[in-house]
Amino acid sequence: MKHIVKIMTLLVAISAFWMSLLQTSLIPRSYTWLLPLYFIVSLGCYGLLMVGVGLMQFPTCPQEAVLLQQDIKEAKVFLEQKGIDVSSD
Repeated sequence: MKHIVKIMTLLVAISAFWMSLLQTSLIPRSYTWLLPLYFIVSLGCYGLLMVGVGLMQFPTCPQEAVLLQQDIKEAKVFLEQKGIDVSSD
């Protein structure tokens, strides 16, 4: 519940800032109407950046890779016993 309150507070603050920019003539009105679009595009770019950074820092787990290979071999043997062809050809 606390997380939703933080998000709502942030959205209210951004909306208040945007409305204040609309009412004052600090920024030209044609630019002010595009600010929500710029905000959404910026959030998308930030999300892509975070995914890219996460992929670059993805840890390798050699022990888990060995266990996965063993599981694959066991599954192939089990499926071959059931009469299912699982060859990689």
